[in-house]
Amino acid sequence: MDNYFIIHGSFGTPYSNWFAWLQDFITSEEKQVYVPDFPIGVRYQNYENWSKLLKVYLDLGLINENTTIIGHSIAPIFISKFLVENKVKVKKLIFVCGFNNYLGINEEYDAVNKSMYFNNLEDVKKCAEEIVCFYSDNDPYVKYEVEKEFADIVATEQILLRGAGHINAESGFDTFEDIVSYL
Repeated sequence: MDNYFIIHGSFGTPYSNWFAWLQDFITSEEKQVYVPDFPIGVRYQNYENWSKLLKVYLDLGLINENTTIIGHSIAPIFISKFLVENKVKVKKLIFVCGFNNYLGINEEYDAVNKSMYFNNLEDVKKCAEEIVCFYSDNDPYVKYEVEKEFADIVATEQILLRGAGHINAESGFDTFEDIVSYL
């Protein structure tokens, strides 16, 4: 049976942005959706802690060839690194405002994001047949060129949302209708 994971970004929660709305949408279709609450904060948010939590789901067999994973902001690179390192194949990846090896947001974000970055990003293509990347041309946190470069490396399909900011609640995205047709 198909299942879904929604993964928040740095300093995020499962209840922020459009995540709860999307979870409700998916469950209304009588499908299983998981929205893990990853540790956040400068001493807690890092690749090691996040992967320990996601590994629990993997060990339970809940991440498999029938899984679609949706990630926002730092989550796409975390997901990519996790799948590559654990040699996991999933059905589909949907990445929103993804980036890799990007510093300069601010000191706290740089500190928590740094451990998520990795080389060999293109290897994530072995982990999913379909990788959809959404990004914006005016993200206040991550430069357009950085998000576009990420999408150019991994995406089988790219969707540019003009004027959409970081595609989060701050940018008016409490819901995210555009993502529905890619589920």
